[in-house]
Amino acid sequence: MKNLKNYISRIALFTVATACTYEFPETPLVEPTSGTADFSKMIVLGDGIAAGFMDGALYNRGQRNSFAVQLAEQMKAINGGEFTIPDINSENGFFGFGPNNIPLGRLILRTSNGTTAPAPIGSGELPAPFTGDKTVLNNFSVPNLTLGLALIPQTGGPNVPQNLAYNPLYARFASNPGTSTPLGDAAAALANGGTFFTLWLGSSDVLGYAISGASNPSILTAEEEFTGRFTAILGTLLQASPEAKGAVANIPNLNVLPYFNLVPWNALPLDEQTATFVNSNFAQYNGGLVQLEAMGAISAEERALRTIEFQAGLNGFLITDEALTDLTQFGLPSIRQSNSSDKATLTLSQALGQPVNDNPQAIRGVSFPVEDSFVLTPSEQTQIQNSIEAFNSIINVAVQNNSDRLVLVDVNDLLDRVLAGQVNAGGQALTASIVPPNGGFSVDGIHPNGRAHAFVTNEFIQAINAKWGSTIPLLNPNSVVGNDLPIQ
Repeated sequence: MKNLKNYISRIALFTVATACTYEFPETPLVEPTSGTADFSKMIVLGDGIAAGFMDGALYNRGQRNSFAVQLAEQMKAINGGEFTIPDINSENGFFGFGPNNIPLGRLILRTSNGTTAPAPIGSGELPAPFTGDKTVLNNFSVPNLTLGLALIPQTGGPNVPQNLAYNPLYARFASNPGTSTPLGDAAAALANGGTFFTLWLGSSDVLGYAISGASNPSILTAEEEFTGRFTAILGTLLQASPEAKGAVANIPNLNVLPYFNLVPWNALPLDEQTATFVNSNFAQYNGGLVQLEAMGAISAEERALRTIEFQAGLNGFLITDEALTDLTQFGLPSIRQSNSSDKATLTLSQALGQPVNDNPQAIRGVSFPVEDSFVLTPSEQTQIQNSIEAFNSIINVAVQNNSDRLVLVDVNDLLDRVLAGQVNAGGQALTASIVPPNGGFSVDGIHPNGRAHAFVTNEFIQAINAKWGSTIPLLNPNSVVGNDLPIQ
């Protein structure tokens, strides 16, 4: 594998536009009315999207452009009241730690050597305790909040290694860290004069599993657990204020997220000399597959799928696939090259072709299979999609069972239409990408950016207006900032 890493270049993720302008559509004037709903005090409970988590961080601009804030602002045109969020008071937020444990800020697009890719903006700030008045908060949404974490006090503390549930982004504004729960805080605020609520939970119950390459089955919520927890959460909110109405959103499909679409399946470049050398190392493995096909242990189709054959140019990378026939009794691992049915995670862009544990003989994707955390195989994708469909069915049934007080906001359908190129404002499209100016996802490839939040806000408004005869005005998505243009 000598010098193999020298042949692995950075992955060119996309070409960006050079301008960031839009045509603004005209907004018709409509006589404002709240219909049969009351929006004077809205309470919001959700995960990272509702919290305004964008670009891999919770930071000022993201928080203030969340659909929750935008919806509350539109409601002010009728009888909507003030909407207070637990301000993070950070321009860059916190993405992770860099060298020497220096906090790094949110992701931005950087261009280097002709390649544009997400990278930290620079220094960031660790989340600090919320110093405002907790008793007047309206938004109790927390990044990475699953249904289970919304129900337990451990989400707020203690901050000890043994407490895997601890989330500092909840602890910073929890009414009583280590004792209160996100649901309890939201329900208490709703009980204290709340008239309307939105609930958008459930995505994190499957998303965490998906973005880790389906490598940790224990973090995928089971269907029966989802049913019990969602029912409990929704029931608690409905009971907190018996007259309050609510809007409940569902879970987007996996395919819409750029996080799984930016790194192509054939992202591994090799020259002819290297490809020939690597192929020689797999000759015995490929020969063993031929023998096992002749023995009837595997089909011709599986033998072809498992055959390792690199070539000059772009290649599928070496992966492990647990869905393959177990041939370990014959001394053969369950490996193959990636193909167009696989989905790589965005994190693979920095790991592909690199030595594993600084071992020059173990090159990730070439002589060493890409770890499960970097790839979703077809069987894993099917499992995730089945969970999403089951969870959305549970959400839909719960809303229908309380149809006098609830309306479903079909964000799943909205983002499917975005993926199909069917969503625009004033002729300016919203795309399922991170490419400015029209890309609807923030630079982390998972969470919507501010402009996409505006389209989501309008989806909420249209559902609410249709249900209760209100006339909350739609907002102009083109007036809300999306992703910034790349910098050098």
